[in-house]
Amino acid sequence: MKESKQYKIFKVFNVCILLLIIFCTLYPFINVVAQSFSSESYINSGQVNLLPKGFNVETYQKVLSDTMFWINYKNTVVYTVVGTIISMFLTTIFAYALSKRRLVGRRFLTVFAVFTMFFNGGLIPNYVLINALGFANSMWAIVIPGAISIYNMLIMKSFFENMPEELEEAASIDGLNTYGILLKIILPLSKAVIATMVLFYAVAYWNSWFSAFIYLDKKELFPVTIYLRNMIAGTTSGMSAGATSADNLTQISANIKSVTMVLTILPILTIYPFVQKYFVSGVMLGSVK
Repeated sequence: MKESKQYKIFKVFNVCILLLIIFCTLYPFINVVAQSFSSESYINSGQVNLLPKGFNVETYQKVLSDTMFWINYKNTVVYTVVGTIISMFLTTIFAYALSKRRLVGRRFLTVFAVFTMFFNGGLIPNYVLINALGFANSMWAIVIPGAISIYNMLIMKSFFENMPEELEEAASIDGLNTYGILLKIILPLSKAVIATMVLFYAVAYWNSWFSAFIYLDKKELFPVTIYLRNMIAGTTSGMSAGATSADNLTQISANIKSVTMVLTILPILTIYPFVQKYFVSGVMLGSVK
């Protein structure tokens, strides 16, 4: 079928708009990467745009040579993996249960869950509760309090509700119980929404720092986000004036924010391409009723 002149003009216009959007999206990140490899004189004078100027890796060397950085980085990986597994388990079984209209008290449980999206006990009661449970200064203070995101749960619930009931009826006739249906029928058909939820939870745990800031006191338990925050604030012992020359401190203070942002976001950028194909379909399938 021959394309009309108007349609060709539309395609050109569409490509130009999309390229502009891509550039506007990528520019801030490219600028941050360029600043992380630039010298402080060019950064302070505002001369760094898309390419590094006065190529410098001193801040990277300082951060990557610190043993505590790698300990905290390992903590972040552990918190992210363990937290994501716990969150996915709880979110999946909660969403699957609420998706069943025959569940007694389904409406009450749904309203109760949604209520927690808008109201909570506050910081002090949460702190008292975490201490009373013995979670303070442990991994559980990071992964347990936010184990279920109600927003993510509602998406999965809607996704499960859209599945044909005939699938479960057929599986039930074949002898599968509720758990067997969930494990052998529902979950294999839910790869898109599961991959999306894994991404949501992993990013949330990876970027989380406030819970660790409140509940953790030991440096060896900090996630890397707290380490980098302390470095920016100048409170990390490896960045003290006694351990670093004045010139080095000037260079490090100029691009420390850029370096920390690159080091923090790099693992997520590495993982994202593998789940991106499920991302849009997973959200859309779980949002259409």
